[in-house]
Amino acid sequence: MVVPVIRKKIGEILCDSAYLDSAKLEQALQDQSRQTHRSLGNILIGRGMISQSQLNEALAHQASIPAVDLEEITIDSKAISQVPAELVSKHNLIPLRQNNGHLDIAMSNPFDTHAIEEIKLVTGLGINRHFCHPNSLEKAILKHYGSNVARMLENLAPTEAPSLEELADSDDYSAAKLHELAREPSLVNLVNLILLEAIEARASDVHIEPFEHELKTKYRIDGVLVERAPSPKRLQAAIISRIKIMAHMNIAERFVPQDGHIEFKTNDGKVDIRVSTIPTIFGEAVTMRLLDRSNALITLEDLGMNNLTLDGFSSCLSKSHGIILVTGPTGSGKTTTLYAALNKIFSPSLKIITIEDPVEYQLEGIVQMPVNAKRGLNFATGLRHILRQDPDIVMVGEIRDRETADIAVRSALTGHLVFSTLHTNDAAGAVTRLIDMGIEPFLLGSSLQAVLAQRLVRQICPSCKQPYKPDESLIRNLNNSIRIEPGAMLQHGVGCNECMNSGLKGRIGIFELLRITEQMRQLIADRPNTEQILKCASDDHVSMRHDGICKVLEGLTTPEEILRVTQDNDEINAD
Repeated sequence: MVVPVIRKKIGEILCDSAYLDSAKLEQALQDQSRQTHRSLGNILIGRGMISQSQLNEALAHQASIPAVDLEEITIDSKAISQVPAELVSKHNLIPLRQNNGHLDIAMSNPFDTHAIEEIKLVTGLGINRHFCHPNSLEKAILKHYGSNVARMLENLAPTEAPSLEELADSDDYSAAKLHELAREPSLVNLVNLILLEAIEARASDVHIEPFEHELKTKYRIDGVLVERAPSPKRLQAAIISRIKIMAHMNIAERFVPQDGHIEFKTNDGKVDIRVSTIPTIFGEAVTMRLLDRSNALITLEDLGMNNLTLDGFSSCLSKSHGIILVTGPTGSGKTTTLYAALNKIFSPSLKIITIEDPVEYQLEGIVQMPVNAKRGLNFATGLRHILRQDPDIVMVGEIRDRETADIAVRSALTGHLVFSTLHTNDAAGAVTRLIDMGIEPFLLGSSLQAVLAQRLVRQICPSCKQPYKPDESLIRNLNNSIRIEPGAMLQHGVGCNECMNSGLKGRIGIFELLRITEQMRQLIADRPNTEQILKCASDDHVSMRHDGICKVLEGLTTPEEILRVTQDNDEINAD
């Protein structure tokens, strides 16, 4: 007697996998009873209770399609050669092995019959389906076929695309042709893919750089440029034109710099992209700054400050008036720190206004004003008008000139708490810079509360972190007011898929907090130099190099990273 196999219902499988609970399942079943034309899976996805991948996994389990862990198996190179990269990208699958006239294929959607029929047609083999998770699949495709962008570029190089010289012959023809090229579906997909790949790689910037024979693409990941697959020169006009159309720029103007903005939609939400173009001898170069809104929600505690710096900085935030400055070069995280400070002290009872160039992130409950130089609205003008709005706290994106600095100082002296940034190498340099701008030293000494200098260093990848014994000469170069003993074991990353074999993933801040004491206020009135300011600092003051060495000893970063970001600083505190 044959015992019939009773298949589990899809809802049961989802509950068994902990993707769904019984209460939500019951809600969806009630909806299905009222909407008989809709499947339970579509209802669950529509209500945001499960993802498409989770549904595919449950359906594969119900249909007895085996699941495969791509990290646990060896993929046969012969199978890889059977399926071209174009089909792999198109259908999001990867061949595993070939055996007895059949090809095993891992798919995130094993019910894609069109994909299966196309693979059958190309290979002439029978197909055995396997389910795998999309993230695991993408890593395997990247390993065996290269990046999506690289694969697409292999098949996308329109020989009919005109050269730059041909485009320059006639402005009318060139503008029309550029629009035509930029709207080609293949070009649209390529530019979208470049942006998606950059977002997935956690890039902060994308650089498109034209050279004589190729168009280079680079991503800035954790503060360091990484070069990706270059594009053929004949695609240059179409790629750059597509970006300019997305950013609402003048596509026909190729000989003056332009700025634009893209709001790019992904599965995880919207990404704001600031676009800048400049003319070069080989065409227009494009830089795109990717603004991750999640950074605006970071707390002070997550920035990487040690307890002493965090307590000192937090106490300065509780002041009713004065100036608090954050210093460092471009890209050192100054704005993120100021946003974290504003989020910490925000209260409905306080009126907080900012003026920024541009407004990078929108903060709930805070009035934000963008600089508009074309209409005469600069930091100084904006700050002057902000003070007429009866604010309690003011944030000025950057102090660039004497007028802005003077208004900020006088605002602090009249009962406002003012936050701003300066481009100086260290905390003490902010004092001398403001005096050099023409601020009266006794006014500066009376208004300044604290200066926080910072840098961002790359963290060791947690997936491939290992102990090692560093070179003694490296340790000698690094030693400061805190020392690393010879023979000490430190940590570094050996490289893995998670960090793209760099050994480093993510960034953390190193900080120097200079709190202005009464003794220092008197010193500032005498126009001191940076060495005198540091000697007058409190006994618990530490430099960025010192803070960095502490993070090396904690296993958070490497000596090379600390040397890289602090090599321009005068380590007057060094023993």
